[in-house]
Amino acid sequence: MNSIPKIGFVSLGCPKNTFDSERILTQLRAEGYLIVPTYQDADLVVVNTCGFIDAAVEESLDAIGEALRENGKVIVTGCLGARESVIMDAHPQVLAITGPHAADAVMGHVHSHLAKPHDPFADLVPPGGMKLTPRHYAYLKISEGCNHRCTFCIIPSLRGDLVSRPIGDVLAEAEALARAGVKELLVISQDTSAYGVDVKYRPGFHNGRPVKTRMLELVQELAKLGIWVRLHYVYPYPSVDHVIPLMAEGKVLPYLDVPFQHASPRILKAMKRPGDIDNTLRRIEKWREVCPELVIRSTFIVGFPGETEEDFDTLLDFLEEAKLDRVGAFAYSPVDGAKANELADHVDEDVQQDRLARFMDVQADISAAKLKARLGQEMTVLVDEVGGGRAIARSYADAPEIDGVVHIAQGRGLQPGDFVKVKITRSDDYDLWGKPV
Repeated sequence: MNSIPKIGFVSLGCPKNTFDSERILTQLRAEGYLIVPTYQDADLVVVNTCGFIDAAVEESLDAIGEALRENGKVIVTGCLGARESVIMDAHPQVLAITGPHAADAVMGHVHSHLAKPHDPFADLVPPGGMKLTPRHYAYLKISEGCNHRCTFCIIPSLRGDLVSRPIGDVLAEAEALARAGVKELLVISQDTSAYGVDVKYRPGFHNGRPVKTRMLELVQELAKLGIWVRLHYVYPYPSVDHVIPLMAEGKVLPYLDVPFQHASPRILKAMKRPGDIDNTLRRIEKWREVCPELVIRSTFIVGFPGETEEDFDTLLDFLEEAKLDRVGAFAYSPVDGAKANELADHVDEDVQQDRLARFMDVQADISAAKLKARLGQEMTVLVDEVGGGRAIARSYADAPEIDGVVHIAQGRGLQPGDFVKVKITRSDDYDLWGKPV
């Protein structure tokens, strides 16, 4: 009897890549392939790459090289796959290369190099599909691609224009995940606010009912599942204003991930991003009036070409005024193919790193003050990890892997996926500590 073919899998990059990896893994298991954790046990390795910035390209090429050294049979997919020559120049011995969101093409290459097993009598796929995340949370991708042409970004050239998934498919997947025990859905895309724009918000059908393909209706339906729903990559369109009341009513988590990128109107114009920062501040204020518990996370780029000290001071002033809860930042990286590379007056790396450190120092003080204000509060948290009588959990204000955590010293008896109410007893710049109540 032939042994069951075994696949190794390496997934790099953002949650959207994680989602793509999960779809490929689910299909592999549905067809009877085994997924194994080591190169030595695998008959073939699939590497899902990232190519967004230079560091991600380097990490992806290193991962491909490691898989080739340790196993020898490698199929490459993902964003870096859209730049095939970069991979072939470094690793010409790979078996095949596909671009992003190409599950069918990946499966075709797997079939070519490792014959598909067949067992019609076994159900090999767990409820909710194969997941790289813990069982209690999952990413839910609602669209692919992006219609914006931000000068620092090459995502449209890698993933194409916006293509919304049918809302019936998205909601069916969400229901399946909830039935499988998922406690938190993280809604992801390149531009969540634009969901349905490409189909002019055409209604789809879910459980026999028409549902408009639009962010508001999607969130309203997801709210019915009775689990945490967290919105990521929300472009600040006016339509966002209609979702905030749902957060105030407790139907979805009062958490918005809005990538503002900068605050200087001149730099935002060079980035091809919305440049009316005063309007942005007014909207943030209005959102908080409607939903006082709202937590806003954002990302920023410092050292963008042409950024002066005055532009950077404008960014720091925005931070001080907006008082965002969660912030990430990185220095501009001249990604191959980005239009911003053609701009004049690139900022020296030493200046970039100095500004990045100053930026994060300002945000650390803001974050520390916000978390200190939670001392004595009772919060419901979701447990992620347990061990040694302790637990690590997250509140509604914390997305996995990118935000802070809540440490629980008296965590004996808790399990990952448990909801527990804790009283906050300590804080630092980014994390909280609490004890069960």
